[in-house]
Amino acid sequence: MTEHSKRGYIGTRLRNYFLTGLIVCAPVAITVWLVRTFIDWADGWVKPYLPNFYNPDTYSPVAIPGFGLLVAIFVITFVGFMTANLVGRSIVNFAESLVNRTPLVRTIYKATKQIFQTVLQEQSSSFKKAGLIEYPSPGLWSLVFIATDVKGEIASKFDDRGMDMVAVFLPPTPIPTAGFLLFVARDKIIPLEMSAEDAAKLLISGGLVTPDYKPLANAPLKISQQKTA
Repeated sequence: MTEHSKRGYIGTRLRNYFLTGLIVCAPVAITVWLVRTFIDWADGWVKPYLPNFYNPDTYSPVAIPGFGLLVAIFVITFVGFMTANLVGRSIVNFAESLVNRTPLVRTIYKATKQIFQTVLQEQSSSFKKAGLIEYPSPGLWSLVFIATDVKGEIASKFDDRGMDMVAVFLPPTPIPTAGFLLFVARDKIIPLEMSAEDAAKLLISGGLVTPDYKPLANAPLKISQQKTA
């Protein structure tokens, strides 16, 4: 092996080692950064409201990360426990009655509460299924999260025209936290077997991370109909 070839070989090996290390270290570093950012965000919201006597940062020269998050989890769990009994429910109903008398605030509160009730409901299938729709033009397909069957006035308007519609959420790439609410005909949606988590990975990676697929024989996918009376 010549000197030039030897140098090229060593350079190639070093590059491969660097790329291998990057594949191992980058996901770990990004995960740690995201977790630390979330913990710092929770601490920044909770710690300012803690009395100095109960705040461990008062007695420590170094801030203790995560204490605010633990307090928030405890408070949320305690509120849930209190709401489950008659006395706690009465207090919540009284507080909600005050909010409902406040213009603008009641609109935001009702909308937010309805969203959380729908998404966190144990039997809810909202946003747990992914699908494909032909958008933004014929021949181009977009990945969407299937929300629910249309309801209320919108459902009535579609029913008058004989249209069976489904509400879907179309997120952008690579940050699927914002997007568009679309109403699509049920037969225009191609349901996918992949989970919502795998669909999110596919979006965030820009199509680079594709989930494994094992087709099930004789198991056609259907979007369940949940028509309201």
